[in-house]
Amino acid sequence: MRDLKPFQEVPATEWEIGLPANASGLEAVLIFGGDGTVHRHLGALVRLGRPVLIVPAGSGNDFARALGLRRIRDSVDAWRKFASGGANVRTVDLGVISPMGAAGPESSSRYFSCAAGVGLDGEIARRANALPRWLRRHGGYALSLPPALLSFRPFGLRLSVAQGENPQSLVPQAERRALAAVFANAPVYGGGMRIAPKAEMADGQLDVCLIHHIGKLKLVSVFPSVYFGRHLGIREVEYFPAERVLVESDRVLDVYADGEYVCRTPVEIGVARLALRVVVC
Repeated sequence: MRDLKPFQEVPATEWEIGLPANASGLEAVLIFGGDGTVHRHLGALVRLGRPVLIVPAGSGNDFARALGLRRIRDSVDAWRKFASGGANVRTVDLGVISPMGAAGPESSSRYFSCAAGVGLDGEIARRANALPRWLRRHGGYALSLPPALLSFRPFGLRLSVAQGENPQSLVPQAERRALAAVFANAPVYGGGMRIAPKAEMADGQLDVCLIHHIGKLKLVSVFPSVYFGRHLGIREVEYFPAERVLVESDRVLDVYADGEYVCRTPVEIGVARLALRVVVC
């Protein structure tokens, strides 16, 4: 049986500024919330280096879902196993976003747990975040798609991708006309959509899903297939793994990750190998 100290709540400001003063006495960290809550504390959690148990209590719980923690009861069971000496701790990768524009308040790198998105994805996330919390929990991403489509225009997307033989070298690819680009560390995002069904969280790479220019009516009609991971068979969808990608666009676009605004293009998106220890079922 582990000699676990009572859970101590640490003010959010302390997590954001640096490690709590009593970090050496912590056995594990409990996060009550959804993907946005986890996202805002990833930097401190990585520095702390303690196992993290997520209790899915937010409007979006995709990272917890990817770890097998679909309900609060699953987190309780995982905690009991951990407290009794169970070997239910995994180490997973995190994504990293590094703004490449002029230095400023957005110039520092940021971790993400599930996925980062550019284009229509960012516009949908922006609209979904403006919805009431109860509505975000019940299909907020899907509800935000139609109004986002009405105003969003395709953009020129330029990617430079690190090749497996030489991960330090970024090879430019041909420009695409795109609606969205998603860079996924986990299979699910946006409230259960299997945007990257082949993604693994400890393989040292991201799964890139690009949606090329596609008619709006067709996009709306095929959108439900994303929840089952069946969109990969659509001609306008491109999918491939990458360790590191430089993302440029012909107009400045917002970059969102785990449903939270991060910065604007251009950005470099990569992987922090085995950066976070997590408690699982």
